[in-house]
Amino acid sequence: MGKRIVSQARGKGSLTYKVRRKGYRYKVGYPSTEGKGKIIKLVHSPGHTAPLIKIKVGDKIFYNVAFKNAFEGQEIKIGKEVKDGNIVKLQDLDVGNRVYNIEILPGDGGKLIRTSGSSAEVIRKEKDEVYLLMPSKKTLKFNGQCRATIGTIAAGGRLDKPIIKAGKKFYAMKSKGKKWHFTSAVKVNAIDHPFGGGRGKRIKSKIAKRNAPPGRKVGHLRPKKTGRKKR
Repeated sequence: MGKRIVSQARGKGSLTYKVRRKGYRYKVGYPSTEGKGKIIKLVHSPGHTAPLIKIKVGDKIFYNVAFKNAFEGQEIKIGKEVKDGNIVKLQDLDVGNRVYNIEILPGDGGKLIRTSGSSAEVIRKEKDEVYLLMPSKKTLKFNGQCRATIGTIAAGGRLDKPIIKAGKKFYAMKSKGKKWHFTSAVKVNAIDHPFGGGRGKRIKSKIAKRNAPPGRKVGHLRPKKTGRKKR
C-alpha cells in the first residue's frame, strides 16, 4: 500500500509538519486612506526575510516591508510624492523608479516582491497600464491604479554569508514552518512520489494533469510548449 507523498502530508498538517503561528503574526498591507504617516518601530518578523516597519497614519496602524535605509521616526506619505518609502499608485511613477510590495489588483494590499534585497523597475507607461521589469527579468503589465512602495527592500546582503552549520539552517527553516532537510523526488521509492523509482537520476519530463489534486500536481504545470525544441 502506498503512502502520502510529502506535499500531501504537509498540506494535511501534523506534529511533524506544522507552522509556527507567531512567525506570521504581522500582516503586511496598505490602508485604504491617503495621508502622512510615521515609522513607529522597526520590527523583526521570523516569517519574513526582511524586517518590517510599523507605520501610523492618523489613527490607523499597519505593517509594511522595510526599505533600504529606513529608520524609526521617518515620515511616510501615502499619495503622489515620489520618495523612498512612500506608497503611491503605479501611474504616478516615472520610468526608472524602483518599487516593491506591488498590488496585483487595486486595493489588495500588495502581493508581489516582498523578499529581502529585491525590487522591480518601471520601464514603460501606456494610458492606464504600467510595465514593470521584475527581478526574474520578466516584464509584467499592471493596472495604473495598483499601489506599490518606492525603493528597494532592506537586508539585501542576507545570502552573502554562508550558513556553514546544518543546525543553523535547521532553525532558520523551522522559524518559517518549512520542511528541512528534504530528499530529491527522483531519489525516493516509487510509492513515495510520482517521480520515484527510476533507478537513479534519469528525470523524465512530466506534465501534471489540470485536475490533479495538490499532492499529485508535480512536474510541469500547464506548460506553454512541450517536446523537443525546433530550430
